[in-house]
Amino acid sequence: MVVLGLDPGLERMGYGVVRREGSRLTAVEYGVVTTPRVETPARLCLLYDRLTEIVGRLQPGAAATERLFFAKNQTTVMDVAKALGVAQLVVAQAGLSCREFSPPEVKLAVVGNGAADKRQVQFMVQRLLGLAEPPRPDDAADALAVAIALALRPPV
Repeated sequence: MVVLGLDPGLERMGYGVVRREGSRLTAVEYGVVTTPRVETPARLCLLYDRLTEIVGRLQPGAAATERLFFAKNQTTVMDVAKALGVAQLVVAQAGLSCREFSPPEVKLAVVGNGAADKRQVQFMVQRLLGLAEPPRPDDAADALAVAIALALRPPV
């Protein structure tokens, strides 16, 4: 099973693709889709194009995103929500199921503790995927954690 995890963002969207074979997890690819500081519609188009390319090339069987949480900066939340909508559109157009995990659900799946800190999550992502070093940048590491959470739970 190959799964795609996404850490939504308008300026930087992390993605991570994980393969599960039995109890073994491996990283297929991970990184960050970045957009330049242009008008929001143009950024959304860039995200759409790049995510469509990633999904088409890597052919995941399911996808998951991190669920948005309320933040004090509502402008940022709205921009991230728009980027999340684009990601969900790409996933739906590819015919994939898509789950949303809250940050505590991801931490619980990866670390076994829903209140784990970022370093603990990165350490466990590295260990679970057999990586030589912690994945960087943080957006990609978070996306891999989301993918791991999905890989450990069958898609809906």
